[in-house]
Amino acid sequence: MIDRIRKSYEIGELTEAAAGEDPFALLHTWLQDALNAEIIEPNAMCLATVDEQGNPDARFVLLRGFDASGLVFYTNGQSAKGQQLAHRPYASLVFWWGALERQVRVWGRVEQVSGSEADAYFATRPRGHQLAAWVSPQSAPIPDRAWLEARAAEVEREFEGRDVARPPYWTGYRVVPERFEFWQGRRNRLHDRLLYTLQPDGHWKRERLAP
Repeated sequence: MIDRIRKSYEIGELTEAAAGEDPFALLHTWLQDALNAEIIEPNAMCLATVDEQGNPDARFVLLRGFDASGLVFYTNGQSAKGQQLAHRPYASLVFWWGALERQVRVWGRVEQVSGSEADAYFATRPRGHQLAAWVSPQSAPIPDRAWLEARAAEVEREFEGRDVARPPYWTGYRVVPERFEFWQGRRNRLHDRLLYTLQPDGHWKRERLAP
């Protein structure tokens, strides 16, 4: 059945003139386009890491902020991805906005955000999300759903009537880009692909790649 699925990408194009020289500015524009198009979870990005044996691993996380210093997401540092990033602090990200026929790939080293930055973001989270950070030993096996719900009730009682502090293991990571690739689908699979590579002098080299 899958091999019968056919799609022709025809709604857009990506020219060098429109893309500009700054990949961060282009990412901002494309994110705004995704928001305007009311795409579900426009800030969702696939985070790819490797484990200690060199095996690839991937999952979706949510972009929570970005500027010229990098792209930031938050998670439990004791999770599988947290442990993998501690071992190999390098990752790739992929955004996919199907309704716009666009994809963005990002590669770069990863650094942990400061405690104050993690505190500031944690304070903005809904209380239930804050509590969940204490509840879940992310990526670890648990007996069953009942255990999780019992643990949630226990944590809620522990923090009743007071603010929820950030767990010491809950933190943020910043992917500091070294390369960006912007992909715009085109008719007959002759897609537009622009690659930006960071140069030693801090400038970005832009190249067009074959589709």
